[in-house]
Amino acid sequence: MEISHLTALVTGGASGLGLAVTENLIKKGAQVLVLDLPKPESEDKIKQLGEKAAFFGGDVTQSEDIQNAIQLAQQKYGGIHAAINCAGIVYGAKTVSRGEPCPLDIFNKTLQVNLVGTFNVCRLAAAAMAKQEPNANGERGVLINTSSIAAYDGQMGQTAYSASKGGIVALTLPMARDLASLGIRVMSIAPGIFHTPMMDSLPEAAQKSLAEQVPFPKRLGQPEEFAQLALHIIENPMLNGEVIRLDGALRMGSK
Repeated sequence: MEISHLTALVTGGASGLGLAVTENLIKKGAQVLVLDLPKPESEDKIKQLGEKAAFFGGDVTQSEDIQNAIQLAQQKYGGIHAAINCAGIVYGAKTVSRGEPCPLDIFNKTLQVNLVGTFNVCRLAAAAMAKQEPNANGERGVLINTSSIAAYDGQMGQTAYSASKGGIVALTLPMARDLASLGIRVMSIAPGIFHTPMMDSLPEAAQKSLAEQVPFPKRLGQPEEFAQLALHIIENPMLNGEVIRLDGALRMGSK
């Protein structure tokens, strides 16, 4: 799909990986509707990107919020051609710690936001895309989801997070098959260790230690590099039904 002629919905698009995707889409001429948690600072950040960006405060687990965001994109920009899911949360908790089981609400919330929220956006965005006229190649839209290398190399304390991201890996191919007849592609990206606001909360020594684990390049990934891949997926019609690891050949150890 030609980026300069499309409208994208980006969840979690006001910070980290999602913000990089939002900024790069706008640079290439796209119009972007950002769906993120309702925070004044997030809305202000998106407003600064100009008239091709709009903000909707909402929660990916709430169907009404997603529907309203899609309707806003349709009313403001005339449709929705790409949905990039970057919204997510991270909780660390061992299955049993100091003799106590992991609180079930941690596991449930992580799956609800990361996995159910991703599917919720995909199903509603795809339904909207299906009603649009296809382009010259028969495409009506593309869905890009954010998994993680934790889906494959989950560490101690990552049962909830790894399960949620593993679910995104598992749904990629069957969803692509579901939507193939409608001209809607589905892809997922499994990033490694990236320099995001969450990473900034760690001490500099911890960040350096993490970067040293990456075979090459020996550094943290940059959000810009995630965005570059997301934009290439949009542009390349043969990319469908696959998960791409973006990790500098990193394979995480047990802890």
